[in-house]
Amino acid sequence: MTAHPKDNDYSNLEDVFVTEGVPLYTFVSPPNYTAILVDIRRKGKPVIIEGQSGTGKTTTVKKALAEIFPDDQPRILTPREPSNIPIIEGIAQDSGDAIFVIDDFHRLNDAIKEKLANLAKMIAERDNRDGLPKLVIIGINNVGSDLIQMVPDIAKRVGIHRVAPGTPEEIARVISLGSERLRISIADPERIIRESRGDYWLTQQLCKTICIANGIDRTQEAHRELKWEPAAIHDAVVQNLQHNYDPPVREFCRGRRFRPSNDPYFKLLRAVSEEDRSNIDLNELANSRPDIKGSVNNIKDRRLSVLLSEKEQCARLFYYDANTKNFALEDPALFFYLRNLNWDELRQRCGFRESDKDYEFDIALSFAGENRELAKFIEEQLRELDISVFYDRNYEDNYLGGPWSKHFADIFVNRSRLVVALLDRHHHDKVWPTFERDCFRPRVADAEVIPVHLDDTIFAGVPSDLVSIHFQFDGEFSKNQDRIIDDIVLRVAAKLDAL
Repeated sequence: MTAHPKDNDYSNLEDVFVTEGVPLYTFVSPPNYTAILVDIRRKGKPVIIEGQSGTGKTTTVKKALAEIFPDDQPRILTPREPSNIPIIEGIAQDSGDAIFVIDDFHRLNDAIKEKLANLAKMIAERDNRDGLPKLVIIGINNVGSDLIQMVPDIAKRVGIHRVAPGTPEEIARVISLGSERLRISIADPERIIRESRGDYWLTQQLCKTICIANGIDRTQEAHRELKWEPAAIHDAVVQNLQHNYDPPVREFCRGRRFRPSNDPYFKLLRAVSEEDRSNIDLNELANSRPDIKGSVNNIKDRRLSVLLSEKEQCARLFYYDANTKNFALEDPALFFYLRNLNWDELRQRCGFRESDKDYEFDIALSFAGENRELAKFIEEQLRELDISVFYDRNYEDNYLGGPWSKHFADIFVNRSRLVVALLDRHHHDKVWPTFERDCFRPRVADAEVIPVHLDDTIFAGVPSDLVSIHFQFDGEFSKNQDRIIDDIVLRVAAKLDAL
């Protein structure tokens, strides 16, 4: 007769390799766990826990809270939950001695961040902290230094701890603890260690998936060795996550307004998936990847922020700080999903066309100074359609100290998908517009220049039978705005849609 495991030796798979909540059997403390626990336990002392996604910041805090407050653990607040935001905003000096644990701190707006930073400073400076709230702040890398920038005096008065990714030894211990509990051994644990890259969640997920693939759902009566095929396990994890992540990932990739050629968001996300970490400086990414530099520069200053502000399901998964150019995937499951996604198949499902060229601007505007008001209005309207436009005034600071001629030549020849030229007698006679025409004239034959004739001036190199926009402009800008949108802006947008 086969002996069954004793009740206290028996565990279900989901309780061993845990992908939600705090693991009971496979929690591995980070090296600085004791220091974190002591600071969280210290009455009133503000504590900051930072680290990249997947390092177990929140899990570590939950574990410490369970040890310190076994009967009544403080609630963890996050701006990801709209109902939590008023509670976070309401934290003040008179909140009593409550403990407020704030996760995803970096997602709060600057006003709330600064208010909490000042509150933390005030609390930390008090010798007697009776009756004062305690703050435990959790966020991505550098949240501590960001807080210090807001309130410089706080640096020596708070506990700042960085939870680093797990070492190979720590990841191996997670695998070992779970394997012992389930009475199994997983073949090639070194591969799991390599693929997890120190990510505790991913380690748990891979082990759990390997067990399921081998029919293991609980502690075994006799020891079993589990073999696994990496490709099959990766596909299983991606398939399991697809229902959660495919819709927002496609929404992100397609941008604010879908066009078959409007793929800079797709290129950005694919590039991030190829990095070793999920927290990326977009300036550094652009400089290290010349093949997509144009696309990254195309969206990093404004378009990306607007996209996330308009699409809530994207904002729940992706974080972007336009000031620091920090882009982050905060969910380690999402990062794994993207790393193992079939990107060529996703491109087809998004409806993008293949292109060998990478453009920083969809449109480069060429105009004479007399038509600046018109050009500015066109730029603003195109931008509302999620079209990237080179309009000189927006980029003057970028080119300080360099010659305009060099930058203009590059923009009008190489870095713009199309050129829109506002042609009239001023454009014909003035030096800079003439220089721009010399730059983009060779592109006329390739239908990459859209002439907008504002009067009857004839231009060499612009054939009389070229399909153009004829917009007789009388200078009365305010009376012609609707006509400008219909006759110029929407026609330019339609041309981009057709590319």
